[in-house]
Amino acid sequence: MALIKNYIDVMLHLDKHLNGIFQDYGLWIYFILFLIIFCETGLVVTPFLPGDSLLFAVGALAAGNGLKIEWLIPALIVAAVAGDAVNYRIGHYFGPKIFSKKSGRFLNRAHLDRTRHFYEKYGGKTIIIARFVPIIRTFAPFVAGIGRMDYWYFTGYNIFGGILWIVSFLAGGYFFGQLPLIKENFTLVILGVIGISLLPMLIEFLRVRYGASQGREA
Repeated sequence: MALIKNYIDVMLHLDKHLNGIFQDYGLWIYFILFLIIFCETGLVVTPFLPGDSLLFAVGALAAGNGLKIEWLIPALIVAAVAGDAVNYRIGHYFGPKIFSKKSGRFLNRAHLDRTRHFYEKYGGKTIIIARFVPIIRTFAPFVAGIGRMDYWYFTGYNIFGGILWIVSFLAGGYFFGQLPLIKENFTLVILGVIGISLLPMLIEFLRVRYGASQGREA
């Protein structure tokens, strides 16, 4: 329980925690941020790590406290792209082993085939859009690997999506994070960023739930 409270505290007060890390670790903060973004995008077991909100807070910190935005942008782009690439490889390697059974409710060959067909048709769009959706961002490259999406096709969208994601949130924090209204209500802003990021998942959930209920009524 205490761990959850600490996590929520860090998420809601990223500006204060980041400033404290910067004061304590100096230039090592770039490596720490690199690891967080890499793990959040590259390891299916760490989807809980902050992404959008962290980038916005880091951008705001760079505008007012000495972090160099010209170092952050390339370093975190590399972290995001490398994370997705590793996640793809993990899915590509373990996918056939996970879905080796011919029967089973969830893990069967038919699901793998449907995944492959989906990524052949919508893979590029999915990789880019997933960058802006927490949790989905972590699993999309893994599933792309399971579905055997063409690696070079995946790589192009991975690079484009990674650049778009990192630059947009860092720039948002850098140019707007130091505005008095935002600085005075930074916790609310972070909650807003998290809420907007989760909105696509909520809409999709409601759409599926509503569609299913409509189908049962029909």
